[in-house]
Amino acid sequence: MTPRNAAKPERSVMSREDVKRCAEVLPLRERLIFKLATFGGMRPGEIPALKWKHLSDESAKIEQRVYRGEIDTPKTRTSRRAIALSGGIREDIAAWRTFALDDGPEAWVFPSERNTPLSRDNVWRRFMPPKFAEAGLGWATFQVMRRTHSTLMNELKVDPKLVADQLGRTLDVNQNVYTLPSLARRQEAVNMLETAIQNAS
Repeated sequence: MTPRNAAKPERSVMSREDVKRCAEVLPLRERLIFKLATFGGMRPGEIPALKWKHLSDESAKIEQRVYRGEIDTPKTRTSRRAIALSGGIREDIAAWRTFALDDGPEAWVFPSERNTPLSRDNVWRRFMPPKFAEAGLGWATFQVMRRTHSTLMNELKVDPKLVADQLGRTLDVNQNVYTLPSLARRQEAVNMLETAIQNAS
């Protein structure tokens, strides 16, 4: 499990400036993982389960997850979704792909040394917290990243249904059955979030 930090302040989300600082201090692989969680709203078990076949020019299909070290399917229908990818995420994916030993459809986007899905907790313990600490954000976790996505989207007055669909959450049955916002509109929303963070002072 992701370790808890006793020094975590009362706030449980990052500001735009916090997100920008984190993205600036992380190396490419960790920055991409961070952006998929914070800009893309992906769950921590969904990121290591990505294969190259799941990625297209503008979206990522969430068809599986890593749960307790095993690959399985998302637990709800709303969790199986296509998430919109911002321009910055797509740039980092392209850069990361140049380092891939295998970028075939069935290859993991984030492989371990044994060519299994990268362990979320291994990345968390060894690589990301020291960099977050450098940015003064040692309290940040994967849960904080997803909460930050939702909170900052709300601050930007993005349609709550778009946010719910991006996160794989529900609002209520009527909206989920009868409201189907397009991937293009969610694409605009995640680009709006990324631009706001890039312009943070």
